[in-house]
Amino acid sequence: MPNNSNEPWLFDSARAALLVIDMQSDFVDEGAVMEVAMARHRIPAMRQVIELCRGAGVPVIYTQHVLNDHFNISPLETAYQPRLQASGMREGSAGTEIVAELAPLPGDVVIKKHRYDAFHNTQLETVLRNIRGAGQVDTVIIIGTVTSICCESTARSAFMRDYKVAFVSDANGGLDKASHNATLDIIGKVFGRVMTANELESLF
Repeated sequence: MPNNSNEPWLFDSARAALLVIDMQSDFVDEGAVMEVAMARHRIPAMRQVIELCRGAGVPVIYTQHVLNDHFNISPLETAYQPRLQASGMREGSAGTEIVAELAPLPGDVVIKKHRYDAFHNTQLETVLRNIRGAGQVDTVIIIGTVTSICCESTARSAFMRDYKVAFVSDANGGLDKASHNATLDIIGKVFGRVMTANELESLF
């Protein structure tokens, strides 16, 4: 079908999957080791997107960023963030758990990762290729935190794999407005379509 709109591609919820990036206590809770206040404030919009997707049968896939006490599994990350050398996002800790307001339900997929890009050395690509039947998913909806780090890295990586990226502006939480807006700008120009939660809902 020809695309007669001004958008680079048309959104089809029947071919989409939702990625909820790293909405863990160690990022979201007040005073947490890697607190991202904007992520906490964006929970209502994130919940709106999750409930929209669940209601429409769109698979919901969560990621958890996990580090290790036994050895430094992400040495460059901890070099840039020295506080993570001592604590934060440790496997099995309460800090790695998805916040209660957005908690996964039975049947949702949870993928552990050790790099900002959720595709890197994880099962994510295999899950996406098959979760709605072989080759059916061609679009990923991205929400979560941190906008300019894990969310943007995952969006770029999805684009490189020929996935259409729907990046939900008010359901991503950044470190600050400047970096958040910079990501929205570059994603919208090159790597995907940027839309609000309400705009996404209007496409279902």
